[in-house]
Amino acid sequence: MDQGTIRRLSDEATQVLLNKEGTASSTRGGWMMIATILIEAWDLYAISFVLIFIKNEYNPSAVQLGLATAAVQGGALIGALLGGYIADRLGRKRVFILTMVLFIILAIVQAFSQSIVDLIVIRFLIGIPLGSDIANGYAYIMESMPKGKREIMGSRWQFMFGLGEVFSILVITVMYASGMDHALLWRVALALGAVPAFILLLARLNLPETPLSLIQRGHFVKAKETSRELFDDSLDMLPNKDVEMIKPKVRDFLKVIWSDPIKKRATIFGWISNACQGAEFTAFGFYLPVILVSAGVGVTGTVNNTNITGTNLVTAGIYILATISGFVAPLMLPRIGHRGVAMWGFGLAFVGLVIGAYALGADIKWLIVIGACILMWGHYWDASNGMTIVSMVAPPRFKATASGFAYTFVKAASFFGAFIFPVMTDAWGKVWATLAVAILSAIGFLSAKFILPEMYGYVEQEQAAVQGAATEYES
Repeated sequence: MDQGTIRRLSDEATQVLLNKEGTASSTRGGWMMIATILIEAWDLYAISFVLIFIKNEYNPSAVQLGLATAAVQGGALIGALLGGYIADRLGRKRVFILTMVLFIILAIVQAFSQSIVDLIVIRFLIGIPLGSDIANGYAYIMESMPKGKREIMGSRWQFMFGLGEVFSILVITVMYASGMDHALLWRVALALGAVPAFILLLARLNLPETPLSLIQRGHFVKAKETSRELFDDSLDMLPNKDVEMIKPKVRDFLKVIWSDPIKKRATIFGWISNACQGAEFTAFGFYLPVILVSAGVGVTGTVNNTNITGTNLVTAGIYILATISGFVAPLMLPRIGHRGVAMWGFGLAFVGLVIGAYALGADIKWLIVIGACILMWGHYWDASNGMTIVSMVAPPRFKATASGFAYTFVKAASFFGAFIFPVMTDAWGKVWATLAVAILSAIGFLSAKFILPEMYGYVEQEQAAVQGAATEYES
């Protein structure tokens, strides 16, 4: 069978799968992938609630503190690039099992760090499987779930982040209230991320490979079998044998995206949105517990002159509100679309940051909390759909590559925000550092208004997009 025929048959099967209704099995796979966000949320944000204890034990400089918190973001940046590329070459299942195993091991190892340098290095390594898993997970969602539901599932990532953050706050607060030694507390808190990761690994072991990934690698026999399981369709147009397929070049990914005006504008917005929301949160939002402690919000006693129980409860309340926001955002898509969600999100985040800056300067504690609530509600909207949009418009043979490349914008901006915010705060003060972050929210709002075409319902047009991608690739 010649390559032209193989490509024609694979594209025909791809068009069928992208327009299927799906089954309970396909929905389960989507939830298993989005659940990865719980693991990432625990690891990324548990450290923000124990940062004060790490500071007390290691007495790091502002640069070291920034690196300790940002290192996982830097590792995730590399992991997103590598994971997306590898997942498109080796398949989804191999990658999501390997990433969970690596995370479990490294999460435990970080609890035994002996210096701030040890912690920085280990957290950088942890970021690699986390970034890989997100890139691979979004590809899995877009390939395994039915049309109309995959973009809703993809937009739930902020809801899952919120659940992970609230869970980590409550667990750490309980450990703190129990009187656990602080030098032990932060180590246990970071290592506990291995527990939900292990549970998720066991749950994923029986998940099938996606039929689209198998098709793009020429594994037609297994693709037909998996398609029956996920979509109740045996893809009769495919031959009952495996074939050799010419692998697409990575450079063709951007060529295909750039050839279609809708794909191009949607992808550019996704990159800008990911960068703005990544820095927006990991600057001010990530350091929120430290900001609240230093501002005296919720303080109830003394531990090195500060008791964080009250502060953590205030923070938990803010994150519960944010979790509700993350749950609501996907429900708003049918009403106001992706543009509406993004514009409202970035707009509210900008307002919240400006209010927060003013409240910090005027030392109005209740207004600091109000500003944080507005910021978090807006952030959990503006961060909900960047990855979804980019992954949704990408051709199947580049799906994980596109997801991974888009996620690098989140991680690069998050690394920058987490690293530079303590430095900016030290040099400029909390007020001006917070206002600097607000500029990013304004950029996100403008990009949603002037760059992003309305993408809700794009799945109904995906059949034509796939055919166009195939034609462009073959030319």
